[in-house]
Order: sequence, then C-alpha cells, then structure tokens
Amino acid sequence: MPQRSGRLSEGPDRRGLTQLGKSNVMADPQNDKALSADQRVATIARLNDALRQSIHNPGVNQVVMTAGVADLIGDTSLFRGFQRRAELMRAVRDYDAFGPDVDPHGERDFGRFEFAGEPLYWKIDYYDRALTYGSPDPTDPDVTTRVLTLLLTHEY
Repeated sequence: MPQRSGRLSEGPDRRGLTQLGKSNVMADPQNDKALSADQRVATIARLNDALRQSIHNPGVNQVVMTAGVADLIGDTSLFRGFQRRAELMRAVRDYDAFGPDVDPHGERDFGRFEFAGEPLYWKIDYYDRALTYGSPDPTDPDVTTRVLTLLLTHEY
C-alpha cells in the first residue's frame, strides 16, 4: 500500500487525535464532552461515509479528480462520458471493501478499486474551512472541509 502523506499543519495528527498526556482523548467542540479515541474514529468514519453517500451534492465538502481520471472518463459533454462519470461516482458511493490493508485506522477515508480496467484510489483529506491548513478537528463539520480525491494508483 502506498505511504500516506504527513500532516498538513501542527496540532492533531491525521486521525484528529491530539496527545493529552498519555491518553488519546479530545473534547468534542459541539457537545463539550470528551471523546475517546474509538468515538473519534467512529465519528470521522460516519462523516466520511456521509460525504461518499452525498458525492453528487457534497455541500461545503469537495470532490475532485486527477487529470488521469478525467481522461479515463472522457468528455462529459457527450453521453458516454457523462455516463462513465456517473458510474465512477456510484462506485465510490457504494464502496464497502474496507479492511486493514486500505483502512488501518477505521476512518473509512481511503479505498482501492478498479474502474474501466484501471486501478484507482479514492481518499479523503481534512482541511480547515479556508482549505489552507489541516482541519483542527476532523470530527467537527463546522471547522472541517473534507476533500475526496479520485486518482489513478500510479498518480499517488
């Protein structure tokens, strides 16, 4: 499996965990109570699943693709390209092959699949609302913009 990139900014690690002494507990800004590491992972996974389920209307979140994926789909002004794009989005929306090799942290933020005979990845990154830095808290949708990227495996 390819190596994932490092953190975008200081603060929480890519799973949104900040070390407070020896425990992985962080306050939930919406509820003002502490979340365990398992609760944080479950919340992040739920928000990631929600993005994939609303992939055609992501709200403040974004869905992007690389030039290689765009070439694979073809001209979306033609029916064939439009149909292929819809099939691709459906494949990501319906993806359920999560396991320790593609989802070691349980956040459901990465997937590997084949489309039109090509191996692809999709991944979700967490940014602040300005898309400048990493999100200060990926469990809080009020401060986080999720970006789902579709890419060919050799583009990673």
